[in-house]
Amino acid sequence: MPTDDPVPRAIDAPGTPVSVRFLVSHPAHFLALGFGAGLSPAAPGTVGTLVAIPIAALLWRIGHDVLYVAVVLALTAAGVWAAARTTRDLGRDDDGAIVIDEIAAFVALLFLVGDGPLRIAYAFALFRLFDVVKPPPIGWLDAHVKGGLGVMLDDVVAAALAAFVYAVTVRLTGWPA
Repeated sequence: MPTDDPVPRAIDAPGTPVSVRFLVSHPAHFLALGFGAGLSPAAPGTVGTLVAIPIAALLWRIGHDVLYVAVVLALTAAGVWAAARTTRDLGRDDDGAIVIDEIAAFVALLFLVGDGPLRIAYAFALFRLFDVVKPPPIGWLDAHVKGGLGVMLDDVVAAALAAFVYAVTVRLTGWPA
């Protein structure tokens, strides 16, 4: 976001400022703000998405798909709770500093696409595209479903659409295999 933009960012809106103090003031804030990634002054959603990569790498290293899926489900459920608590405490819905939605959704997407630098990079580009552009139904969900579930749901759908485009690309071109 350009620095000369006259429109204040959501993080500048009235309410509790997002700070390191806020981050560590409650476990829900720590999780919702992506262990601190959401405090990034530039592109916190992108930074939050990047946090998913080492989480997925750890899960790949453990090498048990059932555990991976269980972690994704637990992270998503905990994300709903953390995002709900954090939006309430901030006094604004779906603040840009809340990045657990990007983390959980991208960890889920990486389960489907697997490891490898090209796979991760292509999945990352697709996910960020869908998350930023918000084509239907993502934009509708973002505008109409509020609270912790709303914070998480639009990113889960963005990951699902990214997975679909990824799968079609692989099927039609064999890349990135």
